[in-house]
Amino acid sequence: MSKIYHNPRCSTSRNALALMQEKGLDPQIIEYLKTPLSKDELQSLIAATGLSVRQAMRAKEAIYTELGLDNPALSDDELLAAIQAHPILLNRPIVVTEKGTRLARPLEALNDIL
Repeated sequence: MSKIYHNPRCSTSRNALALMQEKGLDPQIIEYLKTPLSKDELQSLIAATGLSVRQAMRAKEAIYTELGLDNPALSDDELLAAIQAHPILLNRPIVVTEKGTRLARPLEALNDIL
């Protein structure tokens, strides 16, 4: 079962979904902005990508700076709580297939799991 944590307003997310479909996958589409993930789900998903919590965040979002999330003293729990409260902070798209989990930035990062 494949999944994509998707934001339809994001061109990279749309391109990742199209690439999955071109490869014959019919992924479960999870619009995480409409259906935010729990802290435990976020932690598991991010861990599966091999990224740190901070690496999985969208530092370019205004709210990242507004909340002071650039503070290196913040714990993973504090960062996860911020992502849970403000799902826009989760970098996207994250793709899950039987072969692994990847943040599709750049899109080529998906090649080894499709």
